[in-house]
Amino acid sequence: MKIPKAIQNLIDSFERLPGVGPKSAQRLTFYLLHVPQSELDRFANSLESLKKDTMLCSVCHMIGESDPCSICSDLERDESVLCVVEQPLDVLALEKSKRFKGKYHVLHGKIDPLNNIGPDEIFINQLFNRVNKSFSKEEPIKEIIIATNPTMEGEATAMYISKSIKNNTGVKNDKIRVTRIGRGLPIGADLEYADEITLQRAIEGRMEY
Repeated sequence: MKIPKAIQNLIDSFERLPGVGPKSAQRLTFYLLHVPQSELDRFANSLESLKKDTMLCSVCHMIGESDPCSICSDLERDESVLCVVEQPLDVLALEKSKRFKGKYHVLHGKIDPLNNIGPDEIFINQLFNRVNKSFSKEEPIKEIIIATNPTMEGEATAMYISKSIKNNTGVKNDKIRVTRIGRGLPIGADLEYADEITLQRAIEGRMEY
């Protein structure tokens, strides 16, 4: 039996999503066939506005509705403490803990030589420029919390950032305190899947790196 082209096209689209296999793609597609047209229209509108109604913050590179984003625009947050994460989802996870009151910097990836991803392919140089520019402000950045995931690539990224700061090759100031997020997270885990208590302990238990 030949599957209708409209159905096959949607199955193929679902299969291109991360974590969705052929069977899951088929189940999602046939489930949507039984959804009322109004729900499908709402779903389609949400997809259409996903890119049109969001933007990248020019300061921290978080995804938001405005530039700068709501976190960068918040005058009550501590500008002297900067938390560096791999992905926007990590910011959402840390915000759930409600314990971190500083600002963020989103790298949008990690150093991964096996996949030809070096420092220039992610927002590391933008991090150094941001820190250097802060020295001319009333409240410069005094601490950088490296909150990359505890994976081999995350550790390599953390080490590169730390060494660049301590050796004054990235940041032209040797008084910046560099800390690593506490080991409240198991090795190989991602921030977005961690519970709020684990994230609280990770932030509170950070140490010199």
